[in-house]
Amino acid sequence: MIMNLGRQGKVKEARQLFDEMPQRDVVSHASMITVYLKHKDLPKAERLFYSMPERSVVSDSAMVHAYAKAGRIDEARRIFDLMPDRNVYAWTSLISGYFQNRRVDEARKLLQQMPEKNVVTWTTAMVGYAQNGLIAEARSIFDQVPEKNVIVWTAMIRAYVENHQVDQALELFDKMPERNLYSWNVMIQGCLNDNRVEKALELFNAMPWRNMVSWTTVVTGLARNEMIEMAREYFDQMPNRDPAAWNAMITAYVDEGLVAKANELFDSMSNKDLVSWNVMIDGYAKSGLEGEALKRFILMLRSGLRPNPTTLTSVVTSCGGILELMQAHVLVLLLGFDQDTSLDNALVTMYSRCGDINSSFIAFENLKVKDVVSWTAIILAYANHGLGKQALQSFAQMLKSGNQPDEITFVGLLSACSHAGLVKKGQKLFESMRHAYGLEPRAEHYCCLVDILGRGKLVDEAIRVVQRMPPEERGAAVLGALLGACKLYGDVGVANQICNEIVELEPGNSGAYVLMANTYAASGRWGDFAQVRKKMKERKVKKVPGFSEIEVNGKNHIFFVGDKSHPEKEEIYTLIKENLLPLMQDKMI
Repeated sequence: MIMNLGRQGKVKEARQLFDEMPQRDVVSHASMITVYLKHKDLPKAERLFYSMPERSVVSDSAMVHAYAKAGRIDEARRIFDLMPDRNVYAWTSLISGYFQNRRVDEARKLLQQMPEKNVVTWTTAMVGYAQNGLIAEARSIFDQVPEKNVIVWTAMIRAYVENHQVDQALELFDKMPERNLYSWNVMIQGCLNDNRVEKALELFNAMPWRNMVSWTTVVTGLARNEMIEMAREYFDQMPNRDPAAWNAMITAYVDEGLVAKANELFDSMSNKDLVSWNVMIDGYAKSGLEGEALKRFILMLRSGLRPNPTTLTSVVTSCGGILELMQAHVLVLLLGFDQDTSLDNALVTMYSRCGDINSSFIAFENLKVKDVVSWTAIILAYANHGLGKQALQSFAQMLKSGNQPDEITFVGLLSACSHAGLVKKGQKLFESMRHAYGLEPRAEHYCCLVDILGRGKLVDEAIRVVQRMPPEERGAAVLGALLGACKLYGDVGVANQICNEIVELEPGNSGAYVLMANTYAASGRWGDFAQVRKKMKERKVKKVPGFSEIEVNGKNHIFFVGDKSHPEKEEIYTLIKENLLPLMQDKMI
């Protein structure tokens, strides 16, 4: 009866029945412990277990499994060692726990000591070795299994697939005496992940029957292999579509930047779930259509769905102004998601982007768990606000906390050094990437270093850095940084060479022409200045116009030079002409 109530999700009623029993034996205790564990309430199971007057193999095995699954492997081993009789479940649970905690030697030793093994044990060992990258040992276990069923075969195939050994997986798949749907789906997924689209479709077409997972796997796989039109063809052929299939196709469009098509499909969806809404909100946010993202969020709320941290992360990153961001932050607090690290990291970044570095710091300080993304976010925030010393102080605190920097962290650090004029510190940090942290500098790191050296009047050193850097990283961005350094200190000859190289790489790059023209102007070479401008006209290269951005009543307004696209342009130009210009003229007088 206790177990029946547990299966129905009535945990309180099960406990009440247990408490009302006149006599409680090992079976009733084991049943109640099992109910707690199935509903992921380890603390209550623990208390009941240690209050038992007499242990049983069932309760002991259940706790070994629970502790091992929770990563408390030493406690699992303690109970296991005290068991007078050990069943296969206890042995297998402990072996699985050791593998999950990467204690492979102990798992191996226990497996060798185990008197009798069943199919679950063999499969657990195979999967454990594979997850720890020991594919040869996984295959050795597979070969030892006395009677291999379809689960064993499929587990080994999946092990090969997940370790990128698709040829071996196909070889084993061909030898399978019997296949189930899961076997087919695993093999098709493996081929698609390895860019073997033709083979994947061959297998798909050879399937004796297909389920929703089969179709969704193919649709997703084709999209990831940049075959979006074919993915849509297979989607349209699906006999039935569940939300997962719809979401797969919508996600495919979003990932390709085809938000309009994604929205068209989304609108035709009859049963939208939270994932569907999240994909569309995030898609609009990443496409720079923040207003549309926020509209979708409001529509989602009206539909009755409750947002999750993923939803709110997209909403936060869609906020273009400080008022919008503060409203989103209030919603995060009201819904109780203020302890979600990913969401809090987004708040740190977005407060900084909205110009409020103090709120960015407060959001960072309120983080309960700070990961590498958290530290990188605050370092970038300080760097973008020209607070180089604070960025470096945060980096020192990051290292003390035990977090290791990644490539993005160093973009922030080097940018901070550039703004603060810390040339030697910037050079040391750049060198430490490879030597201290095993990170290979990328184009953005070289850009920062060149900028640091340029601002420090070390143009020759900046040139040497660019000459020595890997050719694959030497793009227009790095050359543009070097051109900027040459402009600062009037090295016209080198600047001209760099400009030509940039134009060769990116013929439509207006920035290179403008920098070169300004370099000539700064040196008084007006004839050369005119020639650059002439080339721009001949090649139809247009300079990206400057713009200003202001926030009014929580809404951002962007104005380009000579802009006449704003819906209130008449009122704005009238205000400038009749009020602001006369005022400016009076001030000049």
